[in-house]
Amino acid sequence: MIADPLLYTLIAIQMALGLADTVFHHELTQRLAWRTTQALELRLHGLRNLLYALLFLVFAWLEPHGLWALAVIAILAAEIIITLWDFIEEDRSRSLPATERVLHTVMAVNFGAILVLLLPPLVAWAASPSGLHPASHGLLSVVLSVAVPGLLVFALRDLVAARKLQRMKATAEDHLPAAPGPRRHFLVTGATGFIGSRLVAALVAGGHRVTILTRNARRAAKLPTPLTVVTDLAEIDSSERIDAIVHLAGEPVASGLWTDVKKRRILQSRIEGTRSVVGLVARLHRKPEVLVSASAIGWYGLRGDEVLSESDDNRPCFTQEVCSAWEREALKARAHGLRVVRLRIGLVLGHQGGLLASLLPSFEFGLGARLGDGRQWMSWIERDDLVRLILHAIDDRSLAGVVNGTAPNPVRNREFTKALGRTLRRPTVLSAPARPLTLFLGDFAREVLLAGQRVIPAKAQAHGFRFHYPHLEDALRKALALPAAGEAPRQHPLHDAKPQQGG
Repeated sequence: MIADPLLYTLIAIQMALGLADTVFHHELTQRLAWRTTQALELRLHGLRNLLYALLFLVFAWLEPHGLWALAVIAILAAEIIITLWDFIEEDRSRSLPATERVLHTVMAVNFGAILVLLLPPLVAWAASPSGLHPASHGLLSVVLSVAVPGLLVFALRDLVAARKLQRMKATAEDHLPAAPGPRRHFLVTGATGFIGSRLVAALVAGGHRVTILTRNARRAAKLPTPLTVVTDLAEIDSSERIDAIVHLAGEPVASGLWTDVKKRRILQSRIEGTRSVVGLVARLHRKPEVLVSASAIGWYGLRGDEVLSESDDNRPCFTQEVCSAWEREALKARAHGLRVVRLRIGLVLGHQGGLLASLLPSFEFGLGARLGDGRQWMSWIERDDLVRLILHAIDDRSLAGVVNGTAPNPVRNREFTKALGRTLRRPTVLSAPARPLTLFLGDFAREVLLAGQRVIPAKAQAHGFRFHYPHLEDALRKALALPAAGEAPRQHPLHDAKPQQGG
């Protein structure tokens, strides 16, 4: 029996750190179970949790001797190999936040200390006759036993999620929006983001030449090739021929509190970024034909139940101020002969980013809740429909000015909550009261979470654009790579749910 209180303490610390890493990083902030690039990492996590569950059971109630001790040593060696492999895979496939890197370092050091204390008795036991001898370590045995079901649950979740991600990745590749037409040269800003990365994939697959502006070379390396990467628009020569510009870059609105500093960054990033795009246009010898510049439905302000189309006016609020300044800068490109499309984008649905990615962890664990009274309108659009709308705006030379980037069927928050719960087969009985939301999140809660706009895509539909996913539940099933309602899953992993036409 190992009677070392320090060892018990280190094991308890390792358990606490592992739980914190799993819940805070893997589930809440990084959302690994919904990132198609993390299938291998999830398999490694699942296998490691299975090994931990086995080790915890052994160390809680048994002393392994002889061949059994050698088997435990082999399992510990396998755990080290899996952890090292996991470190390599994490660095290859994603950018770890600083807190996760620090936590992993502390856990590695702590595990090393555990091995220093654990290996000598294991080696001694290996020299004795084979057998499993009953043993008890009091409270530690109980804690280890209680941890085993949790380890098994997370192992199963990770292994199932890895299979799900493979299906989602294959389905996403199968449904990639088409970008037909003659070969052209596109400049895309914000190309590594949630919308931009999908647009770039469609353009590259269509055989077009693509230049992207990004300051994140690591994320750019994950985009499909061939493409040209610039970190500053000054790197583009004035003699370069660019046929169309899609400007999507800007400080994320829905990340972090809206402090005064955050608000300034949101506003300045859109003004300065759009100004630099127009500056590039001004010095190009041959001007592009069109600029599609992102904006947002926040331009309309807080409008309650009003049905809003492109012809409606706005009301003052912070998001309206940002969108108005953003669009004013984009309109300056008209002085250089460009057709300018100001795309007012709603809530974009897809599992890898945007609104849905932030909701999935809570909804998946049955904690999905309506916000406030749930009466606020949510004007949404499925991500691939938005990419198709961008391509449509580029190709339709009669389309200019404001275009609403929303599906034709907005819903109230309570309807959205129920629909997402039904799609995931999870309960949605909770509610998040408005008062605490506004207390902790301030203007962000008031303008984004508890207010909303009921926006319809009148102009897009008038110009012949047809939505593949005009209805919310179809869009949610598409985003989550589930069969369309009423359609049986196919045996082949690349099942292709036929898009529904509408609009």
